[in-house]
Amino acid sequence: MTTADYAVTVEGLNKHFGAHHAVKNLSMQIRQGEIFGFLGPNGSGKTTSIRMMCGLLTPDSGSGTCLGYDIIRQRAEVKRRVGYMTQRFSYWEDLSIRENLDFVARLYQVPNRKAVVDETLEELQLTSRAKQLAGSLSGGWKQRLALAASLLHKPKLLLLDEPTAGVDPTARRIFWEELHQLAAKGISILVSTHYMDEAERCHRLAYISYGELLCQGTSAEMIQQRQLTTWQITGRHLVQLNRTLEACPGVEQVVAFGTALHVSGTQAELLRDTVEQHATREGYDAKIIDTSLEDVFINLMKTSEGAFN
Repeated sequence: MTTADYAVTVEGLNKHFGAHHAVKNLSMQIRQGEIFGFLGPNGSGKTTSIRMMCGLLTPDSGSGTCLGYDIIRQRAEVKRRVGYMTQRFSYWEDLSIRENLDFVARLYQVPNRKAVVDETLEELQLTSRAKQLAGSLSGGWKQRLALAASLLHKPKLLLLDEPTAGVDPTARRIFWEELHQLAAKGISILVSTHYMDEAERCHRLAYISYGELLCQGTSAEMIQQRQLTTWQITGRHLVQLNRTLEACPGVEQVVAFGTALHVSGTQAELLRDTVEQHATREGYDAKIIDTSLEDVFINLMKTSEGAFN
């Protein structure tokens, strides 16, 4: 791929806030027309990274381009060409949906403002609620208004910072269908999320913790990179078994999934011996299963916590 195939390319980005090193040597690329998922625990540096990529924050060091513009020297150009949706609803609750969109269109100096607002209302199924005050909207409708506002100036890149936090599952599903429609039109999307079902909807993913990018790729690639073997164990008294297994050789994590335990580790033979000794011989049902993306992210979180604490 050439540079023109990427909406974002950053290399070695660093950002400090006082003594706190929030982002450490971040390097990544987002392709044109792809949905790129950004995952990690709270305080891991996701929001800071996103803000550097779209020109809202200047990195202390490193370089990068966004839509062909330098993220340091051409920040104003970058900001005009990306759509940014924050974690919290940031529009005017005493204005209607239409009034909010009209005001944002004025800020971006959108030509044919009324026609563009009408078109955006129609595309996001907001026309019937255009006169409703933003403050009276449910979380799902506020989310849709925020997405509409970020699309008014026809950006080629959307940066969405945990856009579905606090939104019900139905609204989240509809929102993601809209994101895939936008990606199909060639719009690149970087979205941070905590939800595994959303992560699996992304074309590619990255996991960041304590400011460091630990892993990136497709879901299948990230699962392959971790080289985890996972056993599923079912039976009675799983809480007691959980405690036992956590201290056993070859076990890197034990996680309860409904009425089963997922036991994972990178040393397959040692893990097999442990499962046979403490589960199979004690009457539990145990079998190897495909490692899931959630198993991988739990492992990444545990590994990073151990490394930085």
